[in-house]
Amino acid sequence: MKILANDGISNSGKEALEKGGFEVITTKVAQNQLENYINEHNIDAIIVRSATQVRQELIEACPSIKLIGRAGVGMDNIDAEYATDNGVHVINTPSASSNAVAELVFAHLFGITRFLHQSNRDMPLEGDSRFKALKKQFSNGVELKGKTLGIIGLGNIGQEVAKIALGIGMNVIAADSLIEQQTINISFFNGQSIDIDIITQPVNEVLKTADFITLHVPSQEEYILKEDQFNSMKDGVGIINTSRGGTIDEVALVNAIESGKVKYAGLDVFENEPTPEIQLLMNPEISFTPHIGASTIEAQDRIGIELAKQIIELLSE
Repeated sequence: MKILANDGISNSGKEALEKGGFEVITTKVAQNQLENYINEHNIDAIIVRSATQVRQELIEACPSIKLIGRAGVGMDNIDAEYATDNGVHVINTPSASSNAVAELVFAHLFGITRFLHQSNRDMPLEGDSRFKALKKQFSNGVELKGKTLGIIGLGNIGQEVAKIALGIGMNVIAADSLIEQQTINISFFNGQSIDIDIITQPVNEVLKTADFITLHVPSQEEYILKEDQFNSMKDGVGIINTSRGGTIDEVALVNAIESGKVKYAGLDVFENEPTPEIQLLMNPEISFTPHIGASTIEAQDRIGIELAKQIIELLSE
């Protein structure tokens, strides 16, 4: 059986599939050529990340497809319900990348609270001529310990974020429409662990109380954070988004930064990917990454192996 990993797959995942008797093709096929390629090569399964779209029209036109695999969590780019209704397996890897995303949240948090994103721009240009001035400029950082982190969405990723936050001494509050209470198990290198219960609150309460807010939600039809929500937050709040573009009104975010309502911001996802608004990218107050939340070597290995295991179980003859 043939598998097209159109957006790539880790070597460990590819090797596991090949060991299971599958032929894995890693050729990158353009979106407008996918239908012809799949039918010409009689592809049995397609693995995608967020770039390739697997819509109803493609599924209809490619009867050889038996399985669609999402190397990650969200399936916004897949018409999953239609595929399932028509006998096509749809799988993803909901927990494999959780730790990677959580660590990126704190990469942004630690960076913005000590102005690393700005310092790393200015030091190469002016570090030799304005060292003392830059030292003064970036000496008003804050510590995360003792601050309140508000987590919007307490699923797999939100729980991993909570573990790190609790581990560094933050107070954690959370909102989730599906979870009333969640036990967070924090395990340590020596085998010891502790459990901490988090009782979720209404979103508005989290927004009013948190010093920093991080989003971990699926794609939304409407913004979660827009002007009214920003107005309800503490002055000087920090915002992190590693979930989905379109969950934050980016214009409202920039306005909130300019007014001083938002002091810190870190974005890994954008409304217009892969071409974020240049006015947003030029804002010196925001720390940016190009949608790399799940993109660590370890996470991609876990994703590949988990996909391979599911595919072998579902498609082995």
